[in-house]
Parts: sequence; structure tokens; C-alpha cells
Amino acid sequence: MSRPVPNPGILDIAPYTPGKTPVPEPGRKVFKLSANETPFGPSPKAIEAFKRVADHLEDYPEGTSRVLREAIGRSFGLDPNRIICGAGSDEILNLLAHTYLGQGDEAISTNHGFLVYPIATMAVGARNVIAEETNLTCNVDAILKVVTPKTKLVWLANPNNPTGTYIPFDEVKRLRAGLPSHVLLVLDAAYCDYVSRNDYEMGIELVATTENTVVTHTFSKIHGLAALRVGWMFGPEHIIDAVNRIRGPFNVSTPAMYAAVAAIEDTGHQGMSKQFTETWRNWLTEEITKLGLRVTPSVANFVLIHFPTDNGRTSDDADAFLTKRGLVLRALKNYGLPHSLRMTIGTEEANRLVVDALREFMAGK
Repeated sequence: MSRPVPNPGILDIAPYTPGKTPVPEPGRKVFKLSANETPFGPSPKAIEAFKRVADHLEDYPEGTSRVLREAIGRSFGLDPNRIICGAGSDEILNLLAHTYLGQGDEAISTNHGFLVYPIATMAVGARNVIAEETNLTCNVDAILKVVTPKTKLVWLANPNNPTGTYIPFDEVKRLRAGLPSHVLLVLDAAYCDYVSRNDYEMGIELVATTENTVVTHTFSKIHGLAALRVGWMFGPEHIIDAVNRIRGPFNVSTPAMYAAVAAIEDTGHQGMSKQFTETWRNWLTEEITKLGLRVTPSVANFVLIHFPTDNGRTSDDADAFLTKRGLVLRALKNYGLPHSLRMTIGTEEANRLVVDALREFMAGK
């Protein structure tokens, strides 16, 4: 019996696997630290804005997300006409792939880059090319080395998920200067709100001064609106025009738009979250290192913990040990990091419980 057949390459794509939420032992509370969700939730002002539109759910959204684009423009000093909004930045990444990649083209990402990049690339029939990292950090020279005449796009998460590392803005500019002018550089700045380094810039300046660079961002992290799926992109007018031609007309819901507007305007909530994250990121790195485990220096809202390969001390063993105690971290085999776990920075209680549990684990209790 005949049946529909997927396009070539679709079944070669490994599906995205989200962080797990298991059932803990009876009487134990679950702390989900596997999805880089903020422990604070959204701004109370965002919740109020969401509720205010609940009486009009029968109405279609305004098709261009105008009120949100204008709010983003005010916040970052950008032209709203050069902003596009989407159902999470994931949708925008896929729209970029559909707009600029096709059969026989190549897109480059790093070997521990965000898993959506190869999915978006391969879904349109293009080839995903891997550039090797150095110490779990993007290597600009390695990216430039694998550029070919078929290269049409470069994906760069800065900071990177799941490693938490970043490259300075000077390196980003060096990458752009080294790429051919027809290659689109996509700067994914999902975690930029957590960075406090003087040499970091999310990429707006580069987008404003070039015709071949875009920057994407999300409301899922520091703004705490992951359930609403809201993201945005700033780019040259010709790229915004092209992507808008295939974007769905009502891709961001009205409740999501107004909640996002309130969230981006609540700078106090953002500042509190950033300060808390930085304090506990430093504390976790120091305390976990004291246990004899290696932690990759992070500038994001998570830390990457590396485990030995000895029986009883592996990342799998640690994952099972923590999960039984209701502490859910992210295993990273599908990211090519089989000996590591990624931990989202959670509440003070969750952070202390993880360190205490890892102390027991390393002591063999």
C-alpha cells in the first residue's frame, strides 16, 4: 500500500528533545532545572496585561505585532519597521532557513550549538556543517575554515546554549568581516540579558551597520514568558521584508503581545533576576568545583557540570541520583556532551539542594 513519503532528509533529522519532568519519590518536591526557565516567573505586570485581554479571545491578533515591535524599539532604540516578531525565536530561526536556504546550500553551526540550528537547516534540504569549538567556546577561525561557495548562512548563539560560553564583540565583528557578503550571519542572543561583560554586545550595532546580519532574541528566559512563545528579530529592511512574506499573519497571539510589552517595560524585574542569577551562578560554580567536579565558566542562567567516567560517578549516575531526589537537570548526550549535565540556576532552595545532593553523590552515600 502506498502512502505519503517525507521529503528527502527529513527522517535524518534527530527530533528536538525537551528537558524531562519526572515523578520524584513520594513526599519529595520537584525542582525542574533542565529547561533554563527563570525561577521568578514573569513580571506581575505581564500577568496583569495577559489577563486584561482575556475577555476578547474571539478576536484575531493585530497581524504585524505592531504594539510589541514599538515597545521593543523603545527599549533598544531601534526602528520598529526593522523588527519582526514570532512564536518564540525558534519560529524566526526556521523562517530564516526557509527564506535563505535550499537544496544544495550549506549552513554552519558549532559542534555544541543549539539543536534547532541543524533541524531548521536540514528541514529545507540544506546541509548542516559543523565548526569545531575550542574549550566549548565558538572558534571564529574554525568557522571561517569550513566556509565554501555553498555556504549561505552561519548560526551563532552568543552566549551559547548549552555551554554558557560567549565570544567578545570584537570576535563577532571579525567573523562578519571574514564571511563572504552573501552569507547571512544569524546572532542568537537568547541569553544576552544575563551577561555582565564589558566586551560583550548582543549584535545590534553590527546589524545596524551591515546588510547581511540579523540578531534574534526571546521573551522565554529573563522575561519568564516561555509558555506564551514570543521572540523577535532585528535586521536589515530587505531581510525583514523577505521573511515577512512567508510569516504567518497571526503568529503572535494578542495575550502574548501585551504580556511581552509589559515584561520588556518592567526593567526592575529584569534587573532583580539578572543580579540573582549572577550571584548564584558564581556560588554554584565555586561550590560544585569544591566537590571535585569541573564547571565550564558561564555567563548565562545555567551552568555546565562535567563528571568523571568512573563507574558510579558518571553523569548518568549523577542524573539518576539527583532525579530520585526531585532535582531535574539536563542530560546532554544529544549535544555531544555525554559526560555532562546542564543545571538551570533555580531558587536559593533548589541551588543549595543540588550542591548538597552532589556532595552526597561524590561521597558515595
